[in-house]
Amino acid sequence: MSIAENIFKSYDIRGLIKGELSEDLAYKIGRSFAVFLKKNNLFTKGQKVVSGRDMRLTSLGFQNEVIRGLNDEGLDVVNIGLCSTPFFNFACAYYSNYAGGVMVTASHNPAEYNGFKFTLGSGLAVGKENGLMDLKNLVLDNDFEEVSEKGKVEDIEIFADYRDRVFSLVKKENIKPLKIVVDAGNGMAKVTLPKILSELPVEVEYLYLEPDGNFPNHEANPLKLETLQDLQKKVLETQADFGFALDGDADRIGLVDEKGDIVEASFVGALLGLAVLKNHPGAKMLYDLRSSKSVAEIWQASGASVEMCKVGHSNIKKQMRDVDAVFASELSLHIYFGDVYKLEITDLSLLYILQILSEDNRSLSEIWHSMQKYHHSGEINFEIEDKEEVLKKLKEKYSDAKILELDGFSFYYEDFWFNVRLSNTEPVLRLNLEADSEELMKKKVKEVSEIIKK
Repeated sequence: MSIAENIFKSYDIRGLIKGELSEDLAYKIGRSFAVFLKKNNLFTKGQKVVSGRDMRLTSLGFQNEVIRGLNDEGLDVVNIGLCSTPFFNFACAYYSNYAGGVMVTASHNPAEYNGFKFTLGSGLAVGKENGLMDLKNLVLDNDFEEVSEKGKVEDIEIFADYRDRVFSLVKKENIKPLKIVVDAGNGMAKVTLPKILSELPVEVEYLYLEPDGNFPNHEANPLKLETLQDLQKKVLETQADFGFALDGDADRIGLVDEKGDIVEASFVGALLGLAVLKNHPGAKMLYDLRSSKSVAEIWQASGASVEMCKVGHSNIKKQMRDVDAVFASELSLHIYFGDVYKLEITDLSLLYILQILSEDNRSLSEIWHSMQKYHHSGEINFEIEDKEEVLKKLKEKYSDAKILELDGFSFYYEDFWFNVRLSNTEPVLRLNLEADSEELMKKKVKEVSEIIKK
């Protein structure tokens, strides 16, 4: 079977189950990751590699072949079985005798996809900038030497250590009785979240908690607003304090307030950042350059040192390490906690929201609407053929702006700004624009969109 090179993305390997992925490929990926670790001095004798998987129909078969590939390359494997990505990444980072791991998952993608994520023992993801292309070459070369001693595999349970770390940051006694709705999207949230919430004085109604790789209810992607409709209805029906949604591998979130309204991503990040800042006064905080200007202003007003970051979890986790940041917020609602190896820990995000509402007399809608100062377009996607020509036109039209080339191109004026960037995962150009008034925002979105589409 020839290997489709398009499956090698910026942050992982991901593709269609039919025609792009196979158990044979999974075996090659296992062997290649073992060689990658050894060649780059990321593995020391006696260390083991973590293996986990999501609930997709092909994930068990792919995981078994990844393990066989790692074992055939001489590496011992610890199998944590069905898991969320945060749980898997915690396992890789928490235990000093683990060199990293491979998780079989396609994250928030629909049922016809699967994939593989790679994490180092530091918790840092392997992406395009730090080794994924080397891994790609090893898979394509398919040139492996026989090893004298094959590795072994053992099943392990790590929940107790994970739970203890989460509760070391949010005290159970500080949480008041609240009513919440959780939409697990038939993904991997069930591995950890119900056990953690069972220790708190909260009333929880779950939607679609059972892991099911067919995704029979809706796509497990909270960024698609239509996937939150059931959660919105249930919050209103049960008069809950808020609703919380997770994607397929439970590493990104969605938040719905008590009025059934979706909390804008910028303000989810702003809220969680303030909670972390209470434990780390004056600390460094990162925000995705697509976010509302309000995020930086809110954190700075609370004493934080603030810095922009590029899009993408491997970029953000590296920058957090480089500048010693305690928190980072991404507009895709990946939320990163310095207290847990710079990882996305969605269970912790939920606990912080509970803590915020327990300490504040206001409702969630009152809290987040009080943060809104500007008018953000949200992310608008365009399929275009000549990307360079579009960027050239935009730079000519807005040549009098302050231009930042951190990730794509950002154009700044006194009363509005916008960013255009190529997607890391899809063949599209993405636009985010914010203005001081709704009228100006709509006017400028129309103006920029017309240039992009010409």
